[in-house]
Amino acid sequence: MKREGASASNPLPHRGREGAGSRSIPPEIHLIGRTTDEARDLLEKYLDDAFLAGLAQVRIIHGKGTGALRRAVEELLVSHPLVTSHRAGEGHEGGAGATVAMLGQS
Repeated sequence: MKREGASASNPLPHRGREGAGSRSIPPEIHLIGRTTDEARDLLEKYLDDAFLAGLAQVRIIHGKGTGALRRAVEELLVSHPLVTSHRAGEGHEGGAGATVAMLGQS
């Protein structure tokens, strides 16, 4: 799984909950090339880790392709207790190949 940070010109918000011993969690996850089952498992863990690290927003890169990964991501985000909202990525965020999720406690 390849994870990359946001560019310096387009940083994602950070909530500031990261403790002194916490490991750094990147603001995005790349799911391209994964099966829908693999993607769901990886995304579930990533969302939990991102929330605990204090990230307020994350970007999920699923690609365009057939839309299967996008649909799997959407299904998980709708029911995930730490996701307050989500939207399709804007052009500079990956457009239809990405989804941006806002994290918080419901």
